[in-house]
Amino acid sequence: MENLEKNKTFHRRKILAAFVLFFLAFLGLIARLSYLMVGRSQYYSEMAQDLHERERSIKAARGRILDRNGVVLADNKTVCTISVIHSQIKDEEAVVDLLQRELFLEEDYVRSRVEKVSAIERIRSNVEKSTGDRIREANLSGVKVDEDYKRYYPYGELASKVLGFTGGDNQGIIGLEVSYDSILEGEPGTILTVTDARGIELDAAGENRIEPVDGSDLTISLDLNIQKYATQLAYQAMETKRADSVSVIVMNPQNGEILAMTNVPEFDLNAPFAYQGELPEGATEKEKQDLLNRMWRNGCINDTYEPGSTFKTVTAAAGLEAGAVHTTDTFQCPGYIMVEDRRIRCHKRGGHGNEDFVQATMNSCNPVFVTVGLRLGSERYYEYFQKFGLLEKTGIDLPGEAATIMHKKENIGMVELATISFGQSFQITPIQLMTTVSSFVNGGRRITPHFALEARDTEGRLVRNFTYPVREGIVSGETCETMKMLLEQVVENGGGQNAHVEGFRIGGKTATSQTLPRGSGRYISSFLGFAPADDPQVMALAIINNPQGVYYGGQIAAPVVRQLFENILPYLEEEARSGKG
Repeated sequence: MENLEKNKTFHRRKILAAFVLFFLAFLGLIARLSYLMVGRSQYYSEMAQDLHERERSIKAARGRILDRNGVVLADNKTVCTISVIHSQIKDEEAVVDLLQRELFLEEDYVRSRVEKVSAIERIRSNVEKSTGDRIREANLSGVKVDEDYKRYYPYGELASKVLGFTGGDNQGIIGLEVSYDSILEGEPGTILTVTDARGIELDAAGENRIEPVDGSDLTISLDLNIQKYATQLAYQAMETKRADSVSVIVMNPQNGEILAMTNVPEFDLNAPFAYQGELPEGATEKEKQDLLNRMWRNGCINDTYEPGSTFKTVTAAAGLEAGAVHTTDTFQCPGYIMVEDRRIRCHKRGGHGNEDFVQATMNSCNPVFVTVGLRLGSERYYEYFQKFGLLEKTGIDLPGEAATIMHKKENIGMVELATISFGQSFQITPIQLMTTVSSFVNGGRRITPHFALEARDTEGRLVRNFTYPVREGIVSGETCETMKMLLEQVVENGGGQNAHVEGFRIGGKTATSQTLPRGSGRYISSFLGFAPADDPQVMALAIINNPQGVYYGGQIAAPVVRQLFENILPYLEEEARSGKG
């Protein structure tokens, strides 16, 4: 009997413990449910909403690119993106027929997209708005037409290698489009539509929109009129001289603003992936891409070359600064100079005879400039090379600027020093040459060449005013005055006379350099000029690569700059008077 009572007591306790445990678990469940329903209600509500929301992106309008006078150089064109939502399609055959017909697509391609079970399937982007409107008007369930933007360049190939272009995602690929992508691109928006469990949009719920923020407009220093004329002259020179390419840069040497930059042949910005020449038969995709990359290259900044005699300006400036040469120094040119065992010839085989430094500069006399270089010595010349900024990039606001290719200091012997003195055996970019020479005629300031001036939002409010580094004291004021005098004499009485413009004081320097390998018969002809000679406000460089027939810079490149100046100098004077310059 006693054992029976013990068993009953044990079972009662067991039942009570189970009840307590159950009760505690129940209380825990109630507490958890209360927490989820009250404390986490917003979180789970949002999750549930997400399960029934479909998101589509709205592209922001990319900021425009404007020239210095407000002319639009890069704009936007309204286009459409066509998509399908499988769960909403009621008549697959009608959708396939409409899209393959309106979008000129293969039926199999369209059908594979239409039949694919996914939240949303893009059929085609960058569709003309008129086509998008016709598809929308067909009012077929499951077909979505969203308007967005495609980059449009009103002037086709003009300044193509400067402006650059965008890809299918509207992001910059080359040129200013990529340099200032973060300013131009804006912020995309979204369209949120509510669906049921099957993915069918609920009309009653409507749609929520997060509006995009359009990109800012970028105003650049380029002048449309000057760019047009520089490009026209470059094409004329390329055609008449049957040259491989021609580059022309126009810049303000006082502040580095680039007024024009062309590197012909250019390419159509509205069809940048269409190769301009003939593709080799059987070319691979990699070979095609390599050809496109070469077509897009901007030789003014991406490529280096031996500058030849235009670089004598650097030797002259270094020699004057160091006191290694004076304008009254006299020299004897027999037509060559011996440096160690190397005979370095003058372009005038019979020699120039007796001449002072002014005459030697006018004559572009190799032996004299070699002599100046040797007087400086390799160590001191290298120091000026560094001081002038030639061993650093200019910092121009375009991607892919090439660096100077120069001998190491310890490898510059007498012969290397001699050839450097008249612009051979090393390579620089055209924009580097202009930037360096600018400091010899603008009072001794090394400016930063650039395009961007300011950015403004769609309301016209200033977003950013661009400023650039300037380094003072590159050369003395006295050296600047002497350099301007020397280079004006080159145009007035020396080898640059074909750059003379009636009514204007022009300074400049010619160059004719032979490309590697020597003896190949390939030359680079160039002329660097500026005006007015006493207070330069504009500088121009013309480079003709591999001209056929006459190849001397003074005969074929100087006239290009002369024609350019004849047209733009009166125009710039008028702009200055009207306050636009």
